[in-house]
Amino acid sequence: MRIDTKLIHGGVFGDEETGAVSVPIYQVSTYRQEAIGKHKGYEYSRTGNPTRAALEALIAELENGTGGLAFSSGMAAISTVLSLYSQGDHLVVGDDIYGGTYRVLSRVFNRLGIEATYVDTSRLDQVKEAIRPHTRAVYMETPSNPLLKVTDIEGLADICREKNLHLIVDNTFLTPYWQNPLDLGADIVVHSATKYLGGHSDVVAGLIAVKDEDLGEELHFLQNSIGGILPPHDSWLLMRGMKTLGLRMRQHEATAARLAEWLARRGDIASVYYPGLTDHPGHETASRQARGFGGMISFDVGSAERAEQVLERTRYFTLAESLGAVESLISVPARMTHASIPYERREELGITEGLIRVSVGVEDVEDLLEDLDQALR
Repeated sequence: MRIDTKLIHGGVFGDEETGAVSVPIYQVSTYRQEAIGKHKGYEYSRTGNPTRAALEALIAELENGTGGLAFSSGMAAISTVLSLYSQGDHLVVGDDIYGGTYRVLSRVFNRLGIEATYVDTSRLDQVKEAIRPHTRAVYMETPSNPLLKVTDIEGLADICREKNLHLIVDNTFLTPYWQNPLDLGADIVVHSATKYLGGHSDVVAGLIAVKDEDLGEELHFLQNSIGGILPPHDSWLLMRGMKTLGLRMRQHEATAARLAEWLARRGDIASVYYPGLTDHPGHETASRQARGFGGMISFDVGSAERAEQVLERTRYFTLAESLGAVESLISVPARMTHASIPYERREELGITEGLIRVSVGVEDVEDLLEDLDQALR
């Protein structure tokens, strides 16, 4: 099946018992057993639920993996993956990642004795230099958040195989519609499904897909043990949202490309970050390993004061956390999504007070252009 067909018919399609086209919401906590240890595949909904299982089968199929897992948030998924590692283990992590990922590594897992070194993963030499004898994994985003750096997944996978490391890729920005990291050598793919996969600002969720069955079993053990599972109704909402992922992602990207080119031509913008622009440092790599460039744009307007003015004046860009929804969203990462990163570190990375991040929605592109124009003026 091709990706657009997978989105509709992938995973578990409908209900065998009743003929319902939509997977039912099994709003149940426990299941009757015919005898001790003899059941129909389900015994307790933290361990497994038919609605959640249908979603997990879907994300596994979309990412071309052997298994999938669904969690109550993207951070629950990420934290469960990080729980694979033990005291004394070391991770190499992208320096331009979601602030929540940085926060949980630097303020939670570090207290458990798990170390992290932050490098620009788009520079494979920096990754090699950061690997230590006790390094166990490389964790990265591509494109990254919020500067949209592009990392060569295949090149990084080669390094990880040579050193016997897990490669973990956060694929939230591009989704399996545009990019499949497992096909390129990654071991684990993570999604904040709250974003593009859900797509309608009405569900908080996280998803994982894995390449290796044994690793999937290990993660399922952690999922069941830690317990940050996605409830049945949210699982159903997420599957409903994913059916239109292809339609939405094509619209997001087409509009984002127009906006990015328009911003790049303006004389009052310090810099524009969008992998679809031919002068983006990662454009060639993105063109090779992904089928599209996504709907996220970041651009620097020069100062915190001007950024605040723009955010106050937009009408169709909603000032809000999150991304990937049908509504266009706008934010200043330094003061919102990435505020947990120390100021000096943000400045060093280029996450300035004047940097604006836009999640392009599916509104009419001319309305969005006019809205940004009047706000910038």
